[in-house]
Amino acid sequence: MNLQINSLRADFPCAEQIINGKRLAYLDSAATTLKPYQVIKEVEKHYTSETSNIHRGLYWLSENATSKYESTRDKISTLINSPDRTQVIFTKGTTESVNLVAHSYARIFLKKGDSILLSQMEHHSNIVPWQLVAEERGLQIKVIPIDEKGDIILDEYKKLLTPDVKLVSVVYVSNALGTINPIKEMIHLAHQSGAKFFVDAAQAISHLKIDVQDLDADFLAFSGHKMFAPTGVGVLYGKLDLLNSMPPYQGGGDMIDVVTFEKTTYNSLPHKFEAGTPPISAVIGLGTAVDYMNQIGLDKIHSIESDLLSYGTQKLKTISGLKIYGEAKNKTSVISFGLGDIHPHDIASLIDKEGVAIRTGHHCTQPLMKFFKVPATCRASFSIYNNQEDIDQLYNSLLKIKTFFE
Repeated sequence: MNLQINSLRADFPCAEQIINGKRLAYLDSAATTLKPYQVIKEVEKHYTSETSNIHRGLYWLSENATSKYESTRDKISTLINSPDRTQVIFTKGTTESVNLVAHSYARIFLKKGDSILLSQMEHHSNIVPWQLVAEERGLQIKVIPIDEKGDIILDEYKKLLTPDVKLVSVVYVSNALGTINPIKEMIHLAHQSGAKFFVDAAQAISHLKIDVQDLDADFLAFSGHKMFAPTGVGVLYGKLDLLNSMPPYQGGGDMIDVVTFEKTTYNSLPHKFEAGTPPISAVIGLGTAVDYMNQIGLDKIHSIESDLLSYGTQKLKTISGLKIYGEAKNKTSVISFGLGDIHPHDIASLIDKEGVAIRTGHHCTQPLMKFFKVPATCRASFSIYNNQEDIDQLYNSLLKIKTFFE
């Protein structure tokens, strides 16, 4: 396994460096993935020899940039098995995608007394936009409970699917626990109850095969920087009838058809939701990231990460006083933990001296931290550039910290 993983590690220049005199063990991929040379070089190429705006120029640079930009839409459409490329909308990221649907769908089509159903493990970006709409429209937010292992309690979910629930929005993979939720079953149940379903796939996109048609998702969103692409770009997928029924989220260039001071008509999908100059280089980089993932294969990615998760879980469990939060039967490469009475922030500061990069805090999931009755956790998250040596480095560093505080 190590030889296989190390061959991929060489693709990521950021992974091959020394931090505080120690080899870097980057274990914060749930926050953002490192970027391979292939993506970096493609973005650099855009800025050094192919810079242009898109959809406007009739010269080579503009036509080339437009072609690469739109080819990314095709690649994403294929990746998630979208029925039509026009259902792939480029946004700034998952957060903007949620806000777009909250503004242009929930705010328009939900009425006073309707309910939106969220889970207890949601990221703040899949809570706050719905709350803003709920306050404006007189909607109710209901919460699906989870158990101590970090699994959604499906029986409680079924009970909550009452006729007033018009929209369910749930994370596919928890950023704080690694739990893989039974999204396909949850969507089916929601549809039986007459509710639409929004899938937050930010943490799932680089770990799992996603087929929007098989899932029957009404909306699905993810961010490029979670899948080896640049920051500042994401995707919203939506069913065609829903997207066509929704008004634009923002006004500006490219989303218009005809503009007069008396009235403006809007462009067709997907451009109706892509106002202004987009993050062109980031979208092009996203296309290269999709090529990179396809070259490796999601099955191979999943296998590598599953081995790392298993090894890391077994290794950390041998540390006395260490508690893992989130031990769902189906989970991906995240280990959240606490170590005795040592505050996670102290662990993060000290472990950085050992070259280990982990995330600590509430992970933008304060309601989840409240459920587990902790202010914060430490989170180690893995990707294809990690290896057993990274986990051993984490393990040895935690033993050193534990001894320091005894």
